[in-house]
Amino acid sequence: MTLAIIVQARFGSTRLPGKILNPLGSKTALARVLDRCARIAGADHVIAAIPDTHADDVVADAARAAGYAVSRGSESDVLSRYAKAARDCGAEYIMRVTSDCPFIDPQICDRVVDLLHATHADYACNSMPAQFPHGLDCEVFPAVLLYRADRLANEPGDREHVTPWLRQHPHLHHACLVGPGQGLERLRWTLDYAEDLAFFQAVYAELGEAAATASAAQLAALCLRRPDLVAINAGRLDLGRLGDSQWAEVVSAPTALRDAA
Repeated sequence: MTLAIIVQARFGSTRLPGKILNPLGSKTALARVLDRCARIAGADHVIAAIPDTHADDVVADAARAAGYAVSRGSESDVLSRYAKAARDCGAEYIMRVTSDCPFIDPQICDRVVDLLHATHADYACNSMPAQFPHGLDCEVFPAVLLYRADRLANEPGDREHVTPWLRQHPHLHHACLVGPGQGLERLRWTLDYAEDLAFFQAVYAELGEAAATASAAQLAALCLRRPDLVAINAGRLDLGRLGDSQWAEVVSAPTALRDAA
């Protein structure tokens, strides 16, 4: 089995343009995401899937400078960009991660891959329901299903958000690694607003370079000790994510963060 971690990344953002090129310690936020993805067990490829626009050349340059492969594709049709990146590397399985997750946890990603194979599911994730802190989401599926989605998905939202066709298909078997909940799902570890950037930079100021490899359990412990850090971007809580009623057919028991580490 070959596994590619494909990270979608772009310069444009209506809320915080160029957000992923901002520094977190000594590296960009993009490099932090890619470095964490490189620590996922069994990852044969880590690829940044970047739009083929002039404005995004700087993002492609940053990914290459960090030591990672780059695939360029459509800016708006992100599903086709993913399919192209998958074909470029020829991997059998694809994990989707987004570049706004500088604290993505490799061990939690490992558990999602294990769940896919243990349950013989077509698709596995850790967000159906969303019980992990926001910013740890990952999805894994066979490349052949990604190519099928690319051929058959017609709705604009399916093309933009990559996996809705897979998540909602009635004849596919879905599995979810359920997070701990108990309020931890309200922690916001995703980079979308200026307040989010301030939160990440505050964590790096507190932990230094140790933040680059801190586990979700360690980061959650920090947040519980330091509610002032949580307050920095708490006003940007995504209630829509927490209210999503879609559940996978197979769900794990709630996963304590210490067990995922």
